[in-house]
Amino acid sequence: MPLVLKPGTSWSDAYERCRAAAPEAFHDDRVLNRWGGYWRRDGRPAPDFSPVDGTAVAGPPRLDRPAAVKAVRASVDEHARWRHVPLGERAARVTAALDAIEAHRDLLALLLVWEIGKPWKTARADVDRCVEGVRWYVAEVGGMVAGRVPLDGPVSNIASWNYPMSVLMHAMLVQALAGNAVIAKTPTDGGLACLTLACALAVHEGLPITLVSGGGGELSPALVRGSGIGCVSFVGGRGSGAQVATSLAGLDRRHVLEQEGLNCWGVWEYGGWELLAGQIRRTFDYGKQRCTAYPRFVVQRSLFHEFLDAYLSAVRSVRFGHPLAVEDPGDPLPELDFGPLINSTKAKELADQVDEAIARGGVPLHRGSLGEGRFLPGQDTSAYFAPVALLTPPGSSPLFHAEPFGPVDTVVLVDTEAEFLAAMNASNGALVATISCDEEETARRLAGEVRAFKVGINGPRSRGDREELFGGLGASWRGAFVGGELLVRAVTLGQEGERIPGNFPDYTLLPRR
Repeated sequence: MPLVLKPGTSWSDAYERCRAAAPEAFHDDRVLNRWGGYWRRDGRPAPDFSPVDGTAVAGPPRLDRPAAVKAVRASVDEHARWRHVPLGERAARVTAALDAIEAHRDLLALLLVWEIGKPWKTARADVDRCVEGVRWYVAEVGGMVAGRVPLDGPVSNIASWNYPMSVLMHAMLVQALAGNAVIAKTPTDGGLACLTLACALAVHEGLPITLVSGGGGELSPALVRGSGIGCVSFVGGRGSGAQVATSLAGLDRRHVLEQEGLNCWGVWEYGGWELLAGQIRRTFDYGKQRCTAYPRFVVQRSLFHEFLDAYLSAVRSVRFGHPLAVEDPGDPLPELDFGPLINSTKAKELADQVDEAIARGGVPLHRGSLGEGRFLPGQDTSAYFAPVALLTPPGSSPLFHAEPFGPVDTVVLVDTEAEFLAAMNASNGALVATISCDEEETARRLAGEVRAFKVGINGPRSRGDREELFGGLGASWRGAFVGGELLVRAVTLGQEGERIPGNFPDYTLLPRR
């Protein structure tokens, strides 16, 4: 039986629901920017298409640099008022915003499906993590801000497209709770409508949010170096992060720059293959399009045959396809490991990298086919990419030294502990890593030499929520660490001369393991 689109889940259905919930932010033909206290029909709307099946979706209304400068100035004025609002009132308004977001949970999740291709379960989890995480901060913030005051200017947020709710909106709400006005640039590659609706619901409750769209080249001078900004928070790749860091040079300005690293999973003197197979299956969540994905496995050569059995059983069980396609209209939405990549350009880039790596000597251990996916009859599948695993990619390949941000794994075989550690540290710093090893003492000794902020023993590590500290080592992070009290400390001021824990040129605070 051919698959059909689940009734009531079309893009047009989702957009009409946005217009009903926040008509001030969603017009018939475009989504609006918000600055200076108003939703504005400015900027140049750019056409955009869903990675799910090529459906036309709302594109970002791109501002030019002069308009971005005005938006920043307006946020500075808004910050001057908001920073004096009592904590109790701020907490009440943030709580009201969370209630509204929770009430619109399924709509926000549906927007995430269409705009960035998240499977339904993953999309709802992104919304839930935002709400539940910020509720924890509302309950705990009193002790966190004791003896501290808001920044002297608003927090400027520039983030990647993959987690607009649980990373970007979560951070914005905590920043506002701590007494700061917030500015956010909508991600260029996706998430415009979801983030706009969430911001509109928060604005309904009186939160000081500025939301603008545009290219980094046009907006970064205003959003990074703009006069009066108190802190810059960035989540994205190393190239863009390095440009932001360069722009911040010479400014005494708070910053949080989260960048990618090649997160590695090492297997050394290990025998728990059934456990590892299940863990490998879960690493394909959202097609590995996240900063804490594990795309590299470093395996002791003598264990490779057993590792390969576990790996192949896991990768062959992965399910992918159209997130809203069902066999019968009454069926629940499918539970998939992932849907499309963010766009067809990314899918082609990965395909080219895989082909080049194989041509130069990489050995394909597994190469999936789109025929294994679940799709509507005749739908556009150009943004989809089936799982691939390569043994020993050539050193000249980007797959050897950089994060692929897609369902492509590489496997490197080693014989000695020195080779093991060198392979685990191939990218000069990562956010997370894991070592599977039967002997805990050996695992912890090796973990101490791995340049990742969090190192798991026989289990994955994640970005974490609530009180859990998060940061990076090496080139994967610059600036203040976040999580729990440190997220609040990063966007508030304490005693003069205090040091905020993080990766800075003059000192480094190592994470707790």
